[in-house]
Amino acid sequence: MPAKILVVDDEVSIRRLLRNTLERAGYDVVEAADGKTAIHVAAAEHPGAILLDLGLPDRDGLGLIPLLRGGGDTTILVVSARDATDEKVAALDLGADDYVTKPFDTDELLARLRVALRHRGAADPVPKIVRRGELTIDLDRRLVHRGADELHLTRKEYDVLAVLARHIGRVVTHNRIIDAAWGGDDDPRIEYLRIVIRNLRQKLEAPDPVGSVISNELGVGYRLRADT
Repeated sequence: MPAKILVVDDEVSIRRLLRNTLERAGYDVVEAADGKTAIHVAAAEHPGAILLDLGLPDRDGLGLIPLLRGGGDTTILVVSARDATDEKVAALDLGADDYVTKPFDTDELLARLRVALRHRGAADPVPKIVRRGELTIDLDRRLVHRGADELHLTRKEYDVLAVLARHIGRVVTHNRIIDAAWGGDDDPRIEYLRIVIRNLRQKLEAPDPVGSVISNELGVGYRLRADT
């Protein structure tokens, strides 16, 4: 069965664009033009994913994120013209799986959606082995390989990579990475996290990489890029 997607946006033209894009990709689509309708449609239709605008006429979309997620496993992609870093961080910390800024490229949005839905399907339980291209991350045994070669990471490098691997394809905020990798034992600065990420990139990537395995979401966090 194709995944059902709920599009929440007060602009008719955006809903039409997203409906056409999603239906051509094989998804079923339902719509809502405001927050109140979105809550009712989500409860009735149980969509696999929700594309959520933040600038709704009856309420701020940020406040909808925890309501739409509830205790379920629905994937939420924020699709909004708001591009301020604090808005992105707030949405992700409230439970959004990803954030796409308007105007958006439809191919990129579909790729983000595929990754998010794939992650949702494997999210419970967390997979023991995560694969991305030539990389294999064994979360149980704390082993990382690139092809047949075992990569030797420091404890902190592995801890940071494990956080990203558990959310592969999705941006993880700086605060979430630090909380998970440092566990509140100390108070590392963002600069220390950047050093760990830089070292990880050097170890994870082939000598002539096509693109960075770990991408930087400026001012927000990092993403272990998934094969799309």
